[in-house]
Amino acid sequence: AAFAQMLKKRYGGRLDADADTFIDIVVGGAKRMDALISDLLVYSRLSGDASRAGTVALDQICQAALDHLGEVIRTAKAEISVAPLPKVLGESEQLVQVFENLIDNAIKFRRPDGPVHIRIWAEPAAPGEWRISVADNGIGVEASQQDIFEIFRRLHTASQYPGTGVGLAICKRVIRRLGGRIWFDPAPNGGTIFRFTLRAADDEAEA
Repeated sequence: AAFAQMLKKRYGGRLDADADTFIDIVVGGAKRMDALISDLLVYSRLSGDASRAGTVALDQICQAALDHLGEVIRTAKAEISVAPLPKVLGESEQLVQVFENLIDNAIKFRRPDGPVHIRIWAEPAAPGEWRISVADNGIGVEASQQDIFEIFRRLHTASQYPGTGVGLAICKRVIRRLGGRIWFDPAPNGGTIFRFTLRAADDEAEA
């Protein structure tokens, strides 16, 4: 990637149009491979039990994800509302990745003709368990027999929507390691609501 970018910087526009196109293909392919390797490294580390899980505040987790996506949110002019979130049993870094992937997808798969609205909230599920929802008003998920949480599973081509096809698989592995489950429902406004469950922290469960 580094040498291809140097080639583009030094000789871009000085060769013919085909050469510029080929250089762009090399640079783009290298960047996609870099992103794929990074996501696969994250996915491969999510193995074993969740013995390190402790009490985490989802308010702080969600805010960290929003901070990481600050530029993406500003560029899309996305409006994101977050209701008070509970404390749960989990691992901070991994749960940040879950929120980051779900919010990033909500922005990526937005409608081209309207503003982006994302809503995040929590509600009690089974005893000692919380259900977290991330709802958007995007293009929605088409009915399919495919499991969109399977690694490398894509419903759209990379030319339509960039990505590695690993983000939702990471979300599923994180949530399942913590004893929860993750799924999605169609939203009334035509978007999608991703939902996942997590065990309540002891003090939340008692409350």
